[in-house]
Amino acid sequence: MAGDVKRFTRMLLECNSNDKLCVLREYQTEVIVVPVLLVGFFVIVLTVILWLHCRGLRAKQEQSSSSGHQVNDKNHEESSSTENHYIQLTETSVEDLLNSASLTLKELEIPREKLLPGTLQLIKHGCYGSIYRAQLETGSPGKTRTVVLKALEELASPQKVKDFLGRIKFHQNLGHHENLVELVGCCVNQLPLYMIMEDVSLGDLLTFLWTCRKDVVTMDGIPCDLTERQVYEVGQQVAAALAYLEQKKLFHGDVAARNVLLHHNFTAKLCSLGLAYEAHTYGANSVTQIVPVKWQAPERLLKKPFSIKADIWSFGILLYEMITLGAPPYPEVPPSDILSYLQRQNIMRQPSSCQKAMYNIMKSCWQWNATKRPSPADLIWSLQTAIKTSNGCAVLQVPELVVPELYADVAGVDVYSLVREYTIL
Repeated sequence: MAGDVKRFTRMLLECNSNDKLCVLREYQTEVIVVPVLLVGFFVIVLTVILWLHCRGLRAKQEQSSSSGHQVNDKNHEESSSTENHYIQLTETSVEDLLNSASLTLKELEIPREKLLPGTLQLIKHGCYGSIYRAQLETGSPGKTRTVVLKALEELASPQKVKDFLGRIKFHQNLGHHENLVELVGCCVNQLPLYMIMEDVSLGDLLTFLWTCRKDVVTMDGIPCDLTERQVYEVGQQVAAALAYLEQKKLFHGDVAARNVLLHHNFTAKLCSLGLAYEAHTYGANSVTQIVPVKWQAPERLLKKPFSIKADIWSFGILLYEMITLGAPPYPEVPPSDILSYLQRQNIMRQPSSCQKAMYNIMKSCWQWNATKRPSPADLIWSLQTAIKTSNGCAVLQVPELVVPELYADVAGVDVYSLVREYTIL
């Protein structure tokens, strides 16, 4: 700076006062230097500001990243906590289900001590657990009632417990009908769970039909024979059960002689409502229960929507079973060929023991178009009309005895499902 002052002073001494060019030269340096200094200062200040701004952004990013890690860690901890909580809920959900069931099924609950432990008789092992016959105290001194217990195993999963309880609730909501197996009560306050059903003395209709082929006079005091009129009577009772299900907007889904139980007074009771429960609870497309193809209506074989009219088709098969004393349907057709057989507009021939009136009812049930089949109410009317001229004296006779293994092969059913007394669910 001192050098600049001396240089400016020297220039002033060398210039005259009237020399404008000299004056201009004197201020030329100031005109150039000052703006340069200002621009430089501005650039420096701007650089500092930008540096501070960038530093601030970096600090915020680091802080945000650090916070993100903390949040993630926190979320991970919360996730772990939730997962642990979920596992704990799963582990205790059976208890929660039983607590809930104790309230919702309170009206059905029967004290376990009323089931006489020394009377439990194993009938078979089911998919859920064992099925027993037992004696239940009635409340009257010294009197008991024979019942059937469907037991759910003690190590059942929460889903199985929920499904088992749902089946009990389904029967409760279904209500009472004289031609449906009655739900007596349940034991659901602890495992094992029991679903208590009425005992039907003569067992399933298919076994009874086979017994009628044997040279047996009576079974439990009931004559082991069957007349055409009795076939109509049993048919009316099953049709009444279907009419009741229709009122409830349900369908059975597996109408067959093996799923009809006979009481000592020859009262028929339709059982095996498992498919009806599944269709009602989870939808018809979610049904897991397998139904033998020879009892199924064409729409079911074609995987199309079906209704109570599919039960009407199966009812025609049931009439065939009864009038032939338990013969397998379509004996000349392999189960794998049944759909193509029906698609060619074929139906079963009239059995030799079947009169025209009954065969006409069968054919009405086997209409390919479901809308042309009778309703349960129409079916009852047809049966009531035909029974007036039916034979109530001549006993149906079939000389051949049934070999279960051969029957299972021709009918397309599991032979183990035939060695049973009940399929309550």
